[in-house]
Formats: sequence, structure tokens, C-alpha cells
Amino acid sequence: MSGDVSRRRYLCLWMPFLSSDRWQRDNGGGAPLPLVFVAKVKGVSQLAAVDSRALAVGLRAGMTLADARARMPRLRAIEADPSADTAFVAYLADLALAFTPSVTLDPPDGLALDITGCSHLFAGETMLAARLQKVLQTAGISVAKLAVAPTPDMARALARFSDVNPCFVEDARLVRVLPVAALECAEEDATALRRAGLRTVAEIADRPSLLFTARFSSAFTAKLARVLGEEDRRIAPRRQPAPYRAEQRCAEPVASHEVIANMLADLAASVCDQLAARSVGGRIFTGTFFRADGVVRRIRVETSRPTRDPEGILRLYRDRLDGLADPLDPGFGFDLICFEATRAEPWTESQCTFNAQDDQQDKVAQLVDRLSIMFGRERVMRLQPVDSHIPERAQAAVPAALPASPHEWEQETIQSRAGLRPPLIYARPHPIDVEADKDDRLESIRWRRVTHRIANAIGPERIAEEWWRPQSDYGVRDYYRVESSEGRRFWIFRAAVTAADGQPRWFLHGVFP
Repeated sequence: MSGDVSRRRYLCLWMPFLSSDRWQRDNGGGAPLPLVFVAKVKGVSQLAAVDSRALAVGLRAGMTLADARARMPRLRAIEADPSADTAFVAYLADLALAFTPSVTLDPPDGLALDITGCSHLFAGETMLAARLQKVLQTAGISVAKLAVAPTPDMARALARFSDVNPCFVEDARLVRVLPVAALECAEEDATALRRAGLRTVAEIADRPSLLFTARFSSAFTAKLARVLGEEDRRIAPRRQPAPYRAEQRCAEPVASHEVIANMLADLAASVCDQLAARSVGGRIFTGTFFRADGVVRRIRVETSRPTRDPEGILRLYRDRLDGLADPLDPGFGFDLICFEATRAEPWTESQCTFNAQDDQQDKVAQLVDRLSIMFGRERVMRLQPVDSHIPERAQAAVPAALPASPHEWEQETIQSRAGLRPPLIYARPHPIDVEADKDDRLESIRWRRVTHRIANAIGPERIAEEWWRPQSDYGVRDYYRVESSEGRRFWIFRAAVTAADGQPRWFLHGVFP
């Protein structure tokens, strides 16, 4: 087999009554009548899914609702909800992460797991499958057909078309007796194969592949090779496994908060050691708690700087747990706890100094992290410079926990502009009335119904529009720094855009302390 597929093991799940299981779970119980789920196809109501009772009387997906009612007058028709079904499958995929980090959706009603190297954690594939089916049953799945094989396509074919459940195979002997439908080719292709007298996978596999490539396509022969285990098609995990990860499985579910805290401390230390070995630091850490009754909780914390300090990370976790509306309830206990660094960045080693400013920067970063955890990242903001000379566009408020942008505040520029720009600038300049003498010397301004007599004025400083960006409502601006007779200082400008009467328009943009 190409790619050593014999060494890999894939588990595929098929839940034939997923829609009805989801509906019963959401509505707190079953219906007294057989359930069918209906969708419009070219204006005709067709069955998209059925429950076990409807299946027992011969109703199938794809049948029209009129034909279904002719066979079974007393049934309950419900509008199909594919988005809700997909969300339910995604929830089940999260539960399956307790068995392997490599899980993907197998649409429309299945899951595929790469369990290579995982079965020994559960005393073999049989025990792994039994525990997985128990978890699914607790989640509300009534029937789950399961197969384990060297390739995902072989496992999918066995799960959906074999009568053995659960099914564990090492080669293609069992898959060869499956019907042609196990290849899941187009309906017209399946009909052509049946008319040719080919009814099983073995009857197709024993004939030269060139015959089918010429009649159908290369995709058909590639699918046949994957179902027979001759080619491996690796699954793409729904959640990419984190490169820095540690987990702790419990022989018995753990409900003690003290024990859980100690386990989390050990996992955090292990992940930090992994980060140190690669000379990186973590920015986002995720703790995943798998409860014995199938509930999965994820707690995520983010730091403003790369870190690999277990104590600091655990302190953020405690703050995060204290801020949750619903605390981390262990219920009947957690049987698996995972801790991951889902984002890592280069770590720069720094030598300790006696400079108090360096220590102050570290303390500010720690304070930002704790405030962001307690109040939410979007509520702890800082100003970030923007590459623009338009005053209201030259800075933006961003979460303080985000890394610094490429455009840093330049200390020389700040010092050179000290006193030239007010620390408070309004996002929308305020309209004002300005009086000037016959020589255009500013005499007074009226702002918020209060008149201020001008004692000194410096200007103008002209700022033009940025032609490569959307234009503002002011055009070219002439800025003045003015001081009133009471000692108040304002930053005002005259806009190039005039008023309806042709008079210049004036605005107050900032206030000096």
C-alpha cells in the first residue's frame, strides 16, 4: 500500500437518524408519530431525512411527501434544518476530540477520526469505539454505525454499507463484498454498473481499471482504490492540533477543584517547557475540559506579549474563571483536561537590568492582561498610530492586548510636536463662529454658546487632503493655535469648503490643557 497506509487507522461514524435525534434532543423527547423532515426541491416537497419508525414502514430520503403520506397517512412532517444539523454534528465533533485531536466532519451525517497512535490510551480500538458510542448515546444519538479501517474511504464505506457494527478491518476482504453503492458514484453510473451485471465492489475490482476509466473517469478508479485501501487520503482536521499541547486523562472523573487546579498547573508547566524548547512564547492559551456527561468547556486567555510563565498564565485563568457568568462546573467530574498554546510568537531573551522603567513596562503588560481578562478585551483600549497626516485619522483606539503595529510612536516626533498638537482631539470637529477684524486678525470665537475673546493666535498651518483616500467634508484646512483672554487654548481651523452664504466655515478640533 502506498504511503504505509497499513500503519494508519481511521474511524468513521455514520448517524443515520441524525436529524430526528437532534430534533428530539432540542425538543425534550420523541414524537408520538413517525417523523419525516421535508425540504423543497424544484418546488416539490421531498423527504430529506426520516426517523427509525418511518424507515421501518418503507419511507426513504428522496421520496416525495405526497408518496410518503400515501404509504403512511399518520406521520409528522417537519421542515428540514440543515444548519441545525451541521451545528449538532460540529458539537459531536468537539466531543470526539476527547479521543483524538484529528477529527473532521463527514457530511452530511457523519464524522471521521484519525485514531493512529491513540487506541492504546483506551486499551485498544474496541474499548475506544465502545467509549465513543457511549459518549454519542449520552449526547442523544440513538444509532451510530462505526467502522475502523486503514483508509478513511474504506472506513466510510464499511460504516454506511456493512451490516457489521462496530466493524474493525485490517484489509479489503470485507469491503469487497459490499454493494456497488458503497463507491457512492453518480446515480447514472451506478445504474450502468448494475445493468452490466456488476453488483459488488469485488466484481469491479477484479476487472482492469482502464475499462472503467474510459467509461467513467479517473475519479471513479481513484475512489475505488481508496475504498480498497490501495491509496490513502488523509483527513483534514476540523481543528488543527496545536503544536504545543499537553493533556491529562483520568482513570476516574475528577470533580475536586483543588485536584483540577493542580492538573492544570502541571499541564501549563509542560506546555511552557515545550515553548522554551523551541525558543518561542505563547500568546493564546486554551484549556479544554471534557466532562463525563459529554459537556465540553473551553477557557481561552490571551496575553499582550509572548510568555512562557506558568504562574502568570494560571493567574490569568483564575481571573477568567472568576469573571465567567457560569463558573466551571465539574458536574460528575472531568475525565480529560487538555491545555494548548494555540498561538506562539518568537521569544527574545532579555538580560535583567537595574532599570526600573523596564520592570514597569512588564508590570503594565501584566496589568493589561488581567484587566482584559476581567472586563473584556474590547473594553481595555490604547491608542495606536496610523500612517496619516489628517489629525482625526492619525490614531486609532485598539484593544490594549493586541501587539504593537508597525507604525510605532516615534519619541523624537512626539517631542518635536509637544505643544503643537493638543492631547485632546475631537473625532468630529465642532462648528464655531469666528469674528475677525478688517485685517483678518482673529478677535473672538463662539463655541457652545460661549464667546471667548482671543488674546494670541499662531498660524496658519495648512493641512491638505490625502488624494489616495476618501475625502473629508472640510477640504484643505488652515489650523490656528489660539489663546483666549482667560488663558484657555484652542486648536481651530478654517475649512476650504465655504458655507451656503459664501462665508468661510470654522471648526474647533482640539483643546490644550
